[in-house]
Amino acid sequence: MLIQPTSSMKLFISCSNCLDSLLSLFKRAAESESTDKSTDTKEPVVKQIALETDNLSWLLEILADRQAADGFARIWATQQELATLHSKLPIVSRYHVSNITARLFVGIGKGELLPVKDTRRMLFQTWLQPLINDYSWLRHGCRSFDRKVVEEGIGRTILTLPLEDQQSILLAWLGSFLKAGDNCPNLQRAFEVWWRRTFIRPHADVQTEVLQSDNSMASKQ
Repeated sequence: MLIQPTSSMKLFISCSNCLDSLLSLFKRAAESESTDKSTDTKEPVVKQIALETDNLSWLLEILADRQAADGFARIWATQQELATLHSKLPIVSRYHVSNITARLFVGIGKGELLPVKDTRRMLFQTWLQPLINDYSWLRHGCRSFDRKVVEEGIGRTILTLPLEDQQSILLAWLGSFLKAGDNCPNLQRAFEVWWRRTFIRPHADVQTEVLQSDNSMASKQ
């Protein structure tokens, strides 16, 4: 007996097809850049990249509405080849992809998506730097991009990870932020929370334990 695919399965099949197409387009675009082909040759590929990313964004929204977008986050986090090719393309060709990354961070930060810890960690490993690289363009060239919402989403997602992962991500971000300033996501709030969790709270806990110990000893005397 054949098992009929569910509507969610069909959506993920469509996502997979779009990603395969997008990866192929990125490879073609990277090849065009390396061979200095004419603008007339590159323009159709750029338009197709925009179309495929729009399709993926649309599918992501449908999955999020159905509370089924965790799988999309997992698939997106594993697109290392796409992320590697990202840096080889002009920003005008690639920035649409970073919109998808930003949307995922916003969704996770708001609790719309609940991917597992490994997926969240991999999402940062694979896509945070490409997002940072495109950030200035997204801020100034993309009307739908809401900087405050995106930064809050990134920060909240970071803070869902273990402290050692928070440290690794935020210290790497700090290096980029000190160089790029406003052209980099401002994650200062998340950095401050991590700092308090790592350095101030443990110190306060130690002081509390000392006071409790002193009080206990005093009561016995």
